[in-house]
Amino acid sequence: MSETNPLVEKLAKNIESAVIGKPEAVRLALVALIGEGHLLIEDTPGVGKTSLAKAIAKSLNSGFTRLQFTPDMLPSDILGSSVFLPNKGEFDFRHGPIFTNVLLADEINRTTPRTQSALLEAMNEGQVSIEGTTYPLAPPFFVLATQNPFEFEGTFPLPENQLDRFMLCISIGYPELGVERDILKLHRSGEPVDQLQPVLEPSQLESLQQAARDVQVEDSIGDYLLSIVTATREHPELTLGVSTRGALTLYRAAQAQAVIDNRDFVTPDDIKQLAVPVLAHRVACKGLVREGQRERARSVIRQILDSTRIPT
Repeated sequence: MSETNPLVEKLAKNIESAVIGKPEAVRLALVALIGEGHLLIEDTPGVGKTSLAKAIAKSLNSGFTRLQFTPDMLPSDILGSSVFLPNKGEFDFRHGPIFTNVLLADEINRTTPRTQSALLEAMNEGQVSIEGTTYPLAPPFFVLATQNPFEFEGTFPLPENQLDRFMLCISIGYPELGVERDILKLHRSGEPVDQLQPVLEPSQLESLQQAARDVQVEDSIGDYLLSIVTATREHPELTLGVSTRGALTLYRAAQAQAVIDNRDFVTPDDIKQLAVPVLAHRVACKGLVREGQRERARSVIRQILDSTRIPT
């Protein structure tokens, strides 16, 4: 990690002390954080989805709220609501848990589409509108959502417009045998994520995010990115291609990766490395049920990458 930005290296090491053996998952999570996006962690139960989300949140010296999503949750349980005060004869707005810096939306697909949609405005515009009044959310605002794609009883799959609000969709996967042995030892005396201390102040995170916005992207790199996006709209196996928002998201993710690598410019490799986690959840494949979509979509994106000319 000698070429890594020193602030990012400190943050990554802190997270990896509790989530061991998954440096790529940590790296992609930091791309979403620095790129001012949001992260969806989609994997089987018990592989560390919530631990990764909590480790990121605890490593930042900022507000953190964890919401366990359930079928009976209402939008007001997230956004807040007005309460009538009899002694004053007026309504007082009580802020909901969304008014934080890092929001962990645990098992987001366990709640109804109506409640899921309560997050849309906050994730897209950094604000919430309630009863005709708009309330800004204090930056940084970062949503980490988890879901189990293999569980169907009592779940509500995220619609495409909600998925499109997540910068990246990643999986953690099962650890290797040696790593799993280390995990058992690490958890002998409790949850290591609970012992983490903040290593980054909000102002430092904001400086990284500003640096990402300032990263240069040559026209040839932008054209390469758009060639990939256009290919998803024309691919015979896809019924839904990548939107303009998806193209812009890949652009911003590549800028964030450049900052992580301590560069002020984007390379074709940044686009190639991020195309699958940024784009695969934004497309739809023909003739496949939802649970078979994601892996096939990843395969199609890889095919497009292999057939798209890389700028020199």
